[in-house]
Amino acid sequence: MRRILLAGWLALAALLAIAPARGEVPVPPLKARVTDLTGTLSAAQKSDLESRIAAYEARRGSQMAVLMLPTTKPEEIDQYSIRVAEAWKIGRKGVDDGLILVVAKDDRRLRIEVGYGLEGAIPDSLANRVIEERITPRFRDGDFYGGLRDGVDQLIRLAEGEKLPPPKTAPGAARASRGSAFDYLIPAIVFVVIAGGVLKAMLGRLPGSLATGAGLGLIAWALLGLTAAVLAAFIGFLLAFVNTGTGRGGRWSSGGASWGGGTWGGGSSSNWGGGGGGFGGGGSSGRW
Repeated sequence: MRRILLAGWLALAALLAIAPARGEVPVPPLKARVTDLTGTLSAAQKSDLESRIAAYEARRGSQMAVLMLPTTKPEEIDQYSIRVAEAWKIGRKGVDDGLILVVAKDDRRLRIEVGYGLEGAIPDSLANRVIEERITPRFRDGDFYGGLRDGVDQLIRLAEGEKLPPPKTAPGAARASRGSAFDYLIPAIVFVVIAGGVLKAMLGRLPGSLATGAGLGLIAWALLGLTAAVLAAFIGFLLAFVNTGTGRGGRWSSGGASWGGGTWGGGSSSNWGGGGGGFGGGGSSGRW
């Protein structure tokens, strides 16, 4: 009996010694709404997913994150994903309206983690349907971007049904979301230089300048509202009129300037992070 007990203790000690060597997969730092550690998604695909999630976040205040990694072994994906949820704290503190989609590509497993505040709109059964009907059919065809896109879109639709506190907005944030005048300053100047030069060459200095101001005003009206449109039209007319480098019969030239390489749109913020949301294991796992 003593020998049996001794052998048992030695076996247990050996197992304990081996366990740390297996090591848990570390949770990556949260830097963006979409984290791909497998190199599966292209830059354009990541940007598209980020934009969809960012638009939902701006509209509702909720947060969502996607993580794709090779494997979660030795842990099961539900064990690993709850560690991700606890580390990232996706969702607003006290509202707990976070969603996390974890994909272990080499394991062919995935998991949707649902914050406390969204469990009414996305119960386990609906989370499972999103996996089975929207995500895994595309994953089986090797279309990981398509599966993530459809899954994200469906989760957003479901989350829209939950009555949640509105997102916090600073004064003037609604107008800023449509774009501020500063955001469009350089494109406006380029428009005046190019369009003004062409229109003045075609119509003459005064009519061409008026047409340039009117065109810039219409664009500003669509983007920023009536007040900005009036101001933009006046400034556009003045800039075009005083720019004497072009006129009737003159030759228009870009002066060797180039316009490109810029980016319009809402890219992911480098300081984006979780808002303090809590998770209790709600959601569903699946495989393909």
